Amino acid sequence: MRLRIVFFGSSKYSVVVAKKLHEKLGLVLIVTTQKDSPPQKFAIENNIESKVFEKLDENAISQIKSYKPDFIVVADYGKILPKELLSLPRFDCLNVHHSLLPKYRGPSPAPTAILRGEKITGVSIISMQEEVDAGPIFAQKEYKLKDTDTTDSLLMELNYLGGELVCQVINNTKGQQESHAQDNSKVTYTKLLNKNDGFIDTENPPPTAEIDKMIRAYFPWPGVFLRYNFDGKWKILKLLPEKKIQVEGKKPMSYKDFINGYKEGRRILSKLKLI
Repeated sequence: MRLRIVFFGSSKYSVVVAKKLHEKLGLVLIVTTQKDSPPQKFAIENNIESKVFEKLDENAISQIKSYKPDFIVVADYGKILPKELLSLPRFDCLNVHHSLLPKYRGPSPAPTAILRGEKITGVSIISMQEEVDAGPIFAQKEYKLKDTDTTDSLLMELNYLGGELVCQVINNTKGQQESHAQDNSKVTYTKLLNKNDGFIDTENPPPTAEIDKMIRAYFPWPGVFLRYNFDGKWKILKLLPEKKIQVEGKKPMSYKDFINGYKEGRRILSKLKLI
């Protein structure tokens, strides 16, 4: 008998997991937060039913319940599932979390791993409970961070690993695979990122190594930026991976092109010790 799996996701990273689940096990429903989101587009392209809910209220829960899920799988969904949803599946509600729990619970484990200079991170498949990211662990897979990894590339890698791993967990368990509780003495947390996290004060910039980690951790969002006065007009400069910079209103360019095209270019990059 084919399993009935309902998937929750909101981003392009979610689609990596959804694709693997659909290839190996099949999906009966994809739940997302916005129309035309990458998961909804994936659902339409693959003839999978989809639902868009701004809130997981009684109406939403009732509609999801009608699909009689054996499993619910959550990956990069962005909202907390209420208790009523967690108890719906016949077997379990699984979350693909982008860290080796209990390290880095919370909303931003991938950028935090880059910011902290971690050499090893990974993905965890957990049974979801009311306390966020605190459920027992079914399986984990390590990932060795590269010096060039950005949050964008890291999330793609971790969701690929997570998609493979959650399929294994579902195949192995159907409610039977053993899990183990998280060690509460080793719990660490991450915070919700905001736009100002990426701001650099040119009068008091962080060390070059820290700027590099910020650029990679905050790509694609919130980005690393500074404000500079060009001939009496303040503009925002974005620092991008691969030694690129973007002047407000212009396309990204190399540091070399920035220096050649702007008389203040060398001074700005020297001040940040990027050249």
